[in-house]
Amino acid sequence: MTMFMAAPALSQTEAPWGAAALEAIDYAPQKVVYDVAQGDLERFERILDRVSFLNNVYGADPFDASIVLVLHGDEIGFFAIENYGEYSELMHRAQSLTLSGPIQFRMCQVAAHERGFAPEDIHGFVDMVPMADAEIIRLQQEEGHVFMQ
Repeated sequence: MTMFMAAPALSQTEAPWGAAALEAIDYAPQKVVYDVAQGDLERFERILDRVSFLNNVYGADPFDASIVLVLHGDEIGFFAIENYGEYSELMHRAQSLTLSGPIQFRMCQVAAHERGFAPEDIHGFVDMVPMADAEIIRLQQEEGHVFMQ
C-alpha cells in the first residue's frame, strides 16, 4: 500500500479552466501607506497580518522599503494607554512590528481628539500626525508611497 495517493482527477465540468498556476515573482521593496480605519479587532489583526507578511516579502529592508499605517478610525482605542490591559497582546504585536524593519504607525490627531485622546494618551511607538488624509497625501506625493486600503 502506498503512503501517498494521487489527487482525484477533476472532471471537465468541475474545473473547466483547469487549476491556477503559481507565478514566481520576486517583489522589490516598495514604499506603501495603509489607510487604516478599522475598529473590529479581528479585521485589524488581519491588517497586521498583511503588513507583517509584506514586510517579510520585502526582506524587512529598512533602506528601500517603508510601510506606514495611518490610523484614523475606531482602532485608535486599541492604542490608548488606558486600554493596555484589554489590548496588551495586540499592542505587543504592533510594537514588535516596528522593531523588525520599516513598519511605522502614525495616528491622526484629529481622529484621536474626537475619541477623547491626546498624544500623551497613546503608546510611544506611535507617531501622532495632524491629519490622516493630509499625511496619506503627503506620503504619496512627497515620499512616493503607494496607497493601500
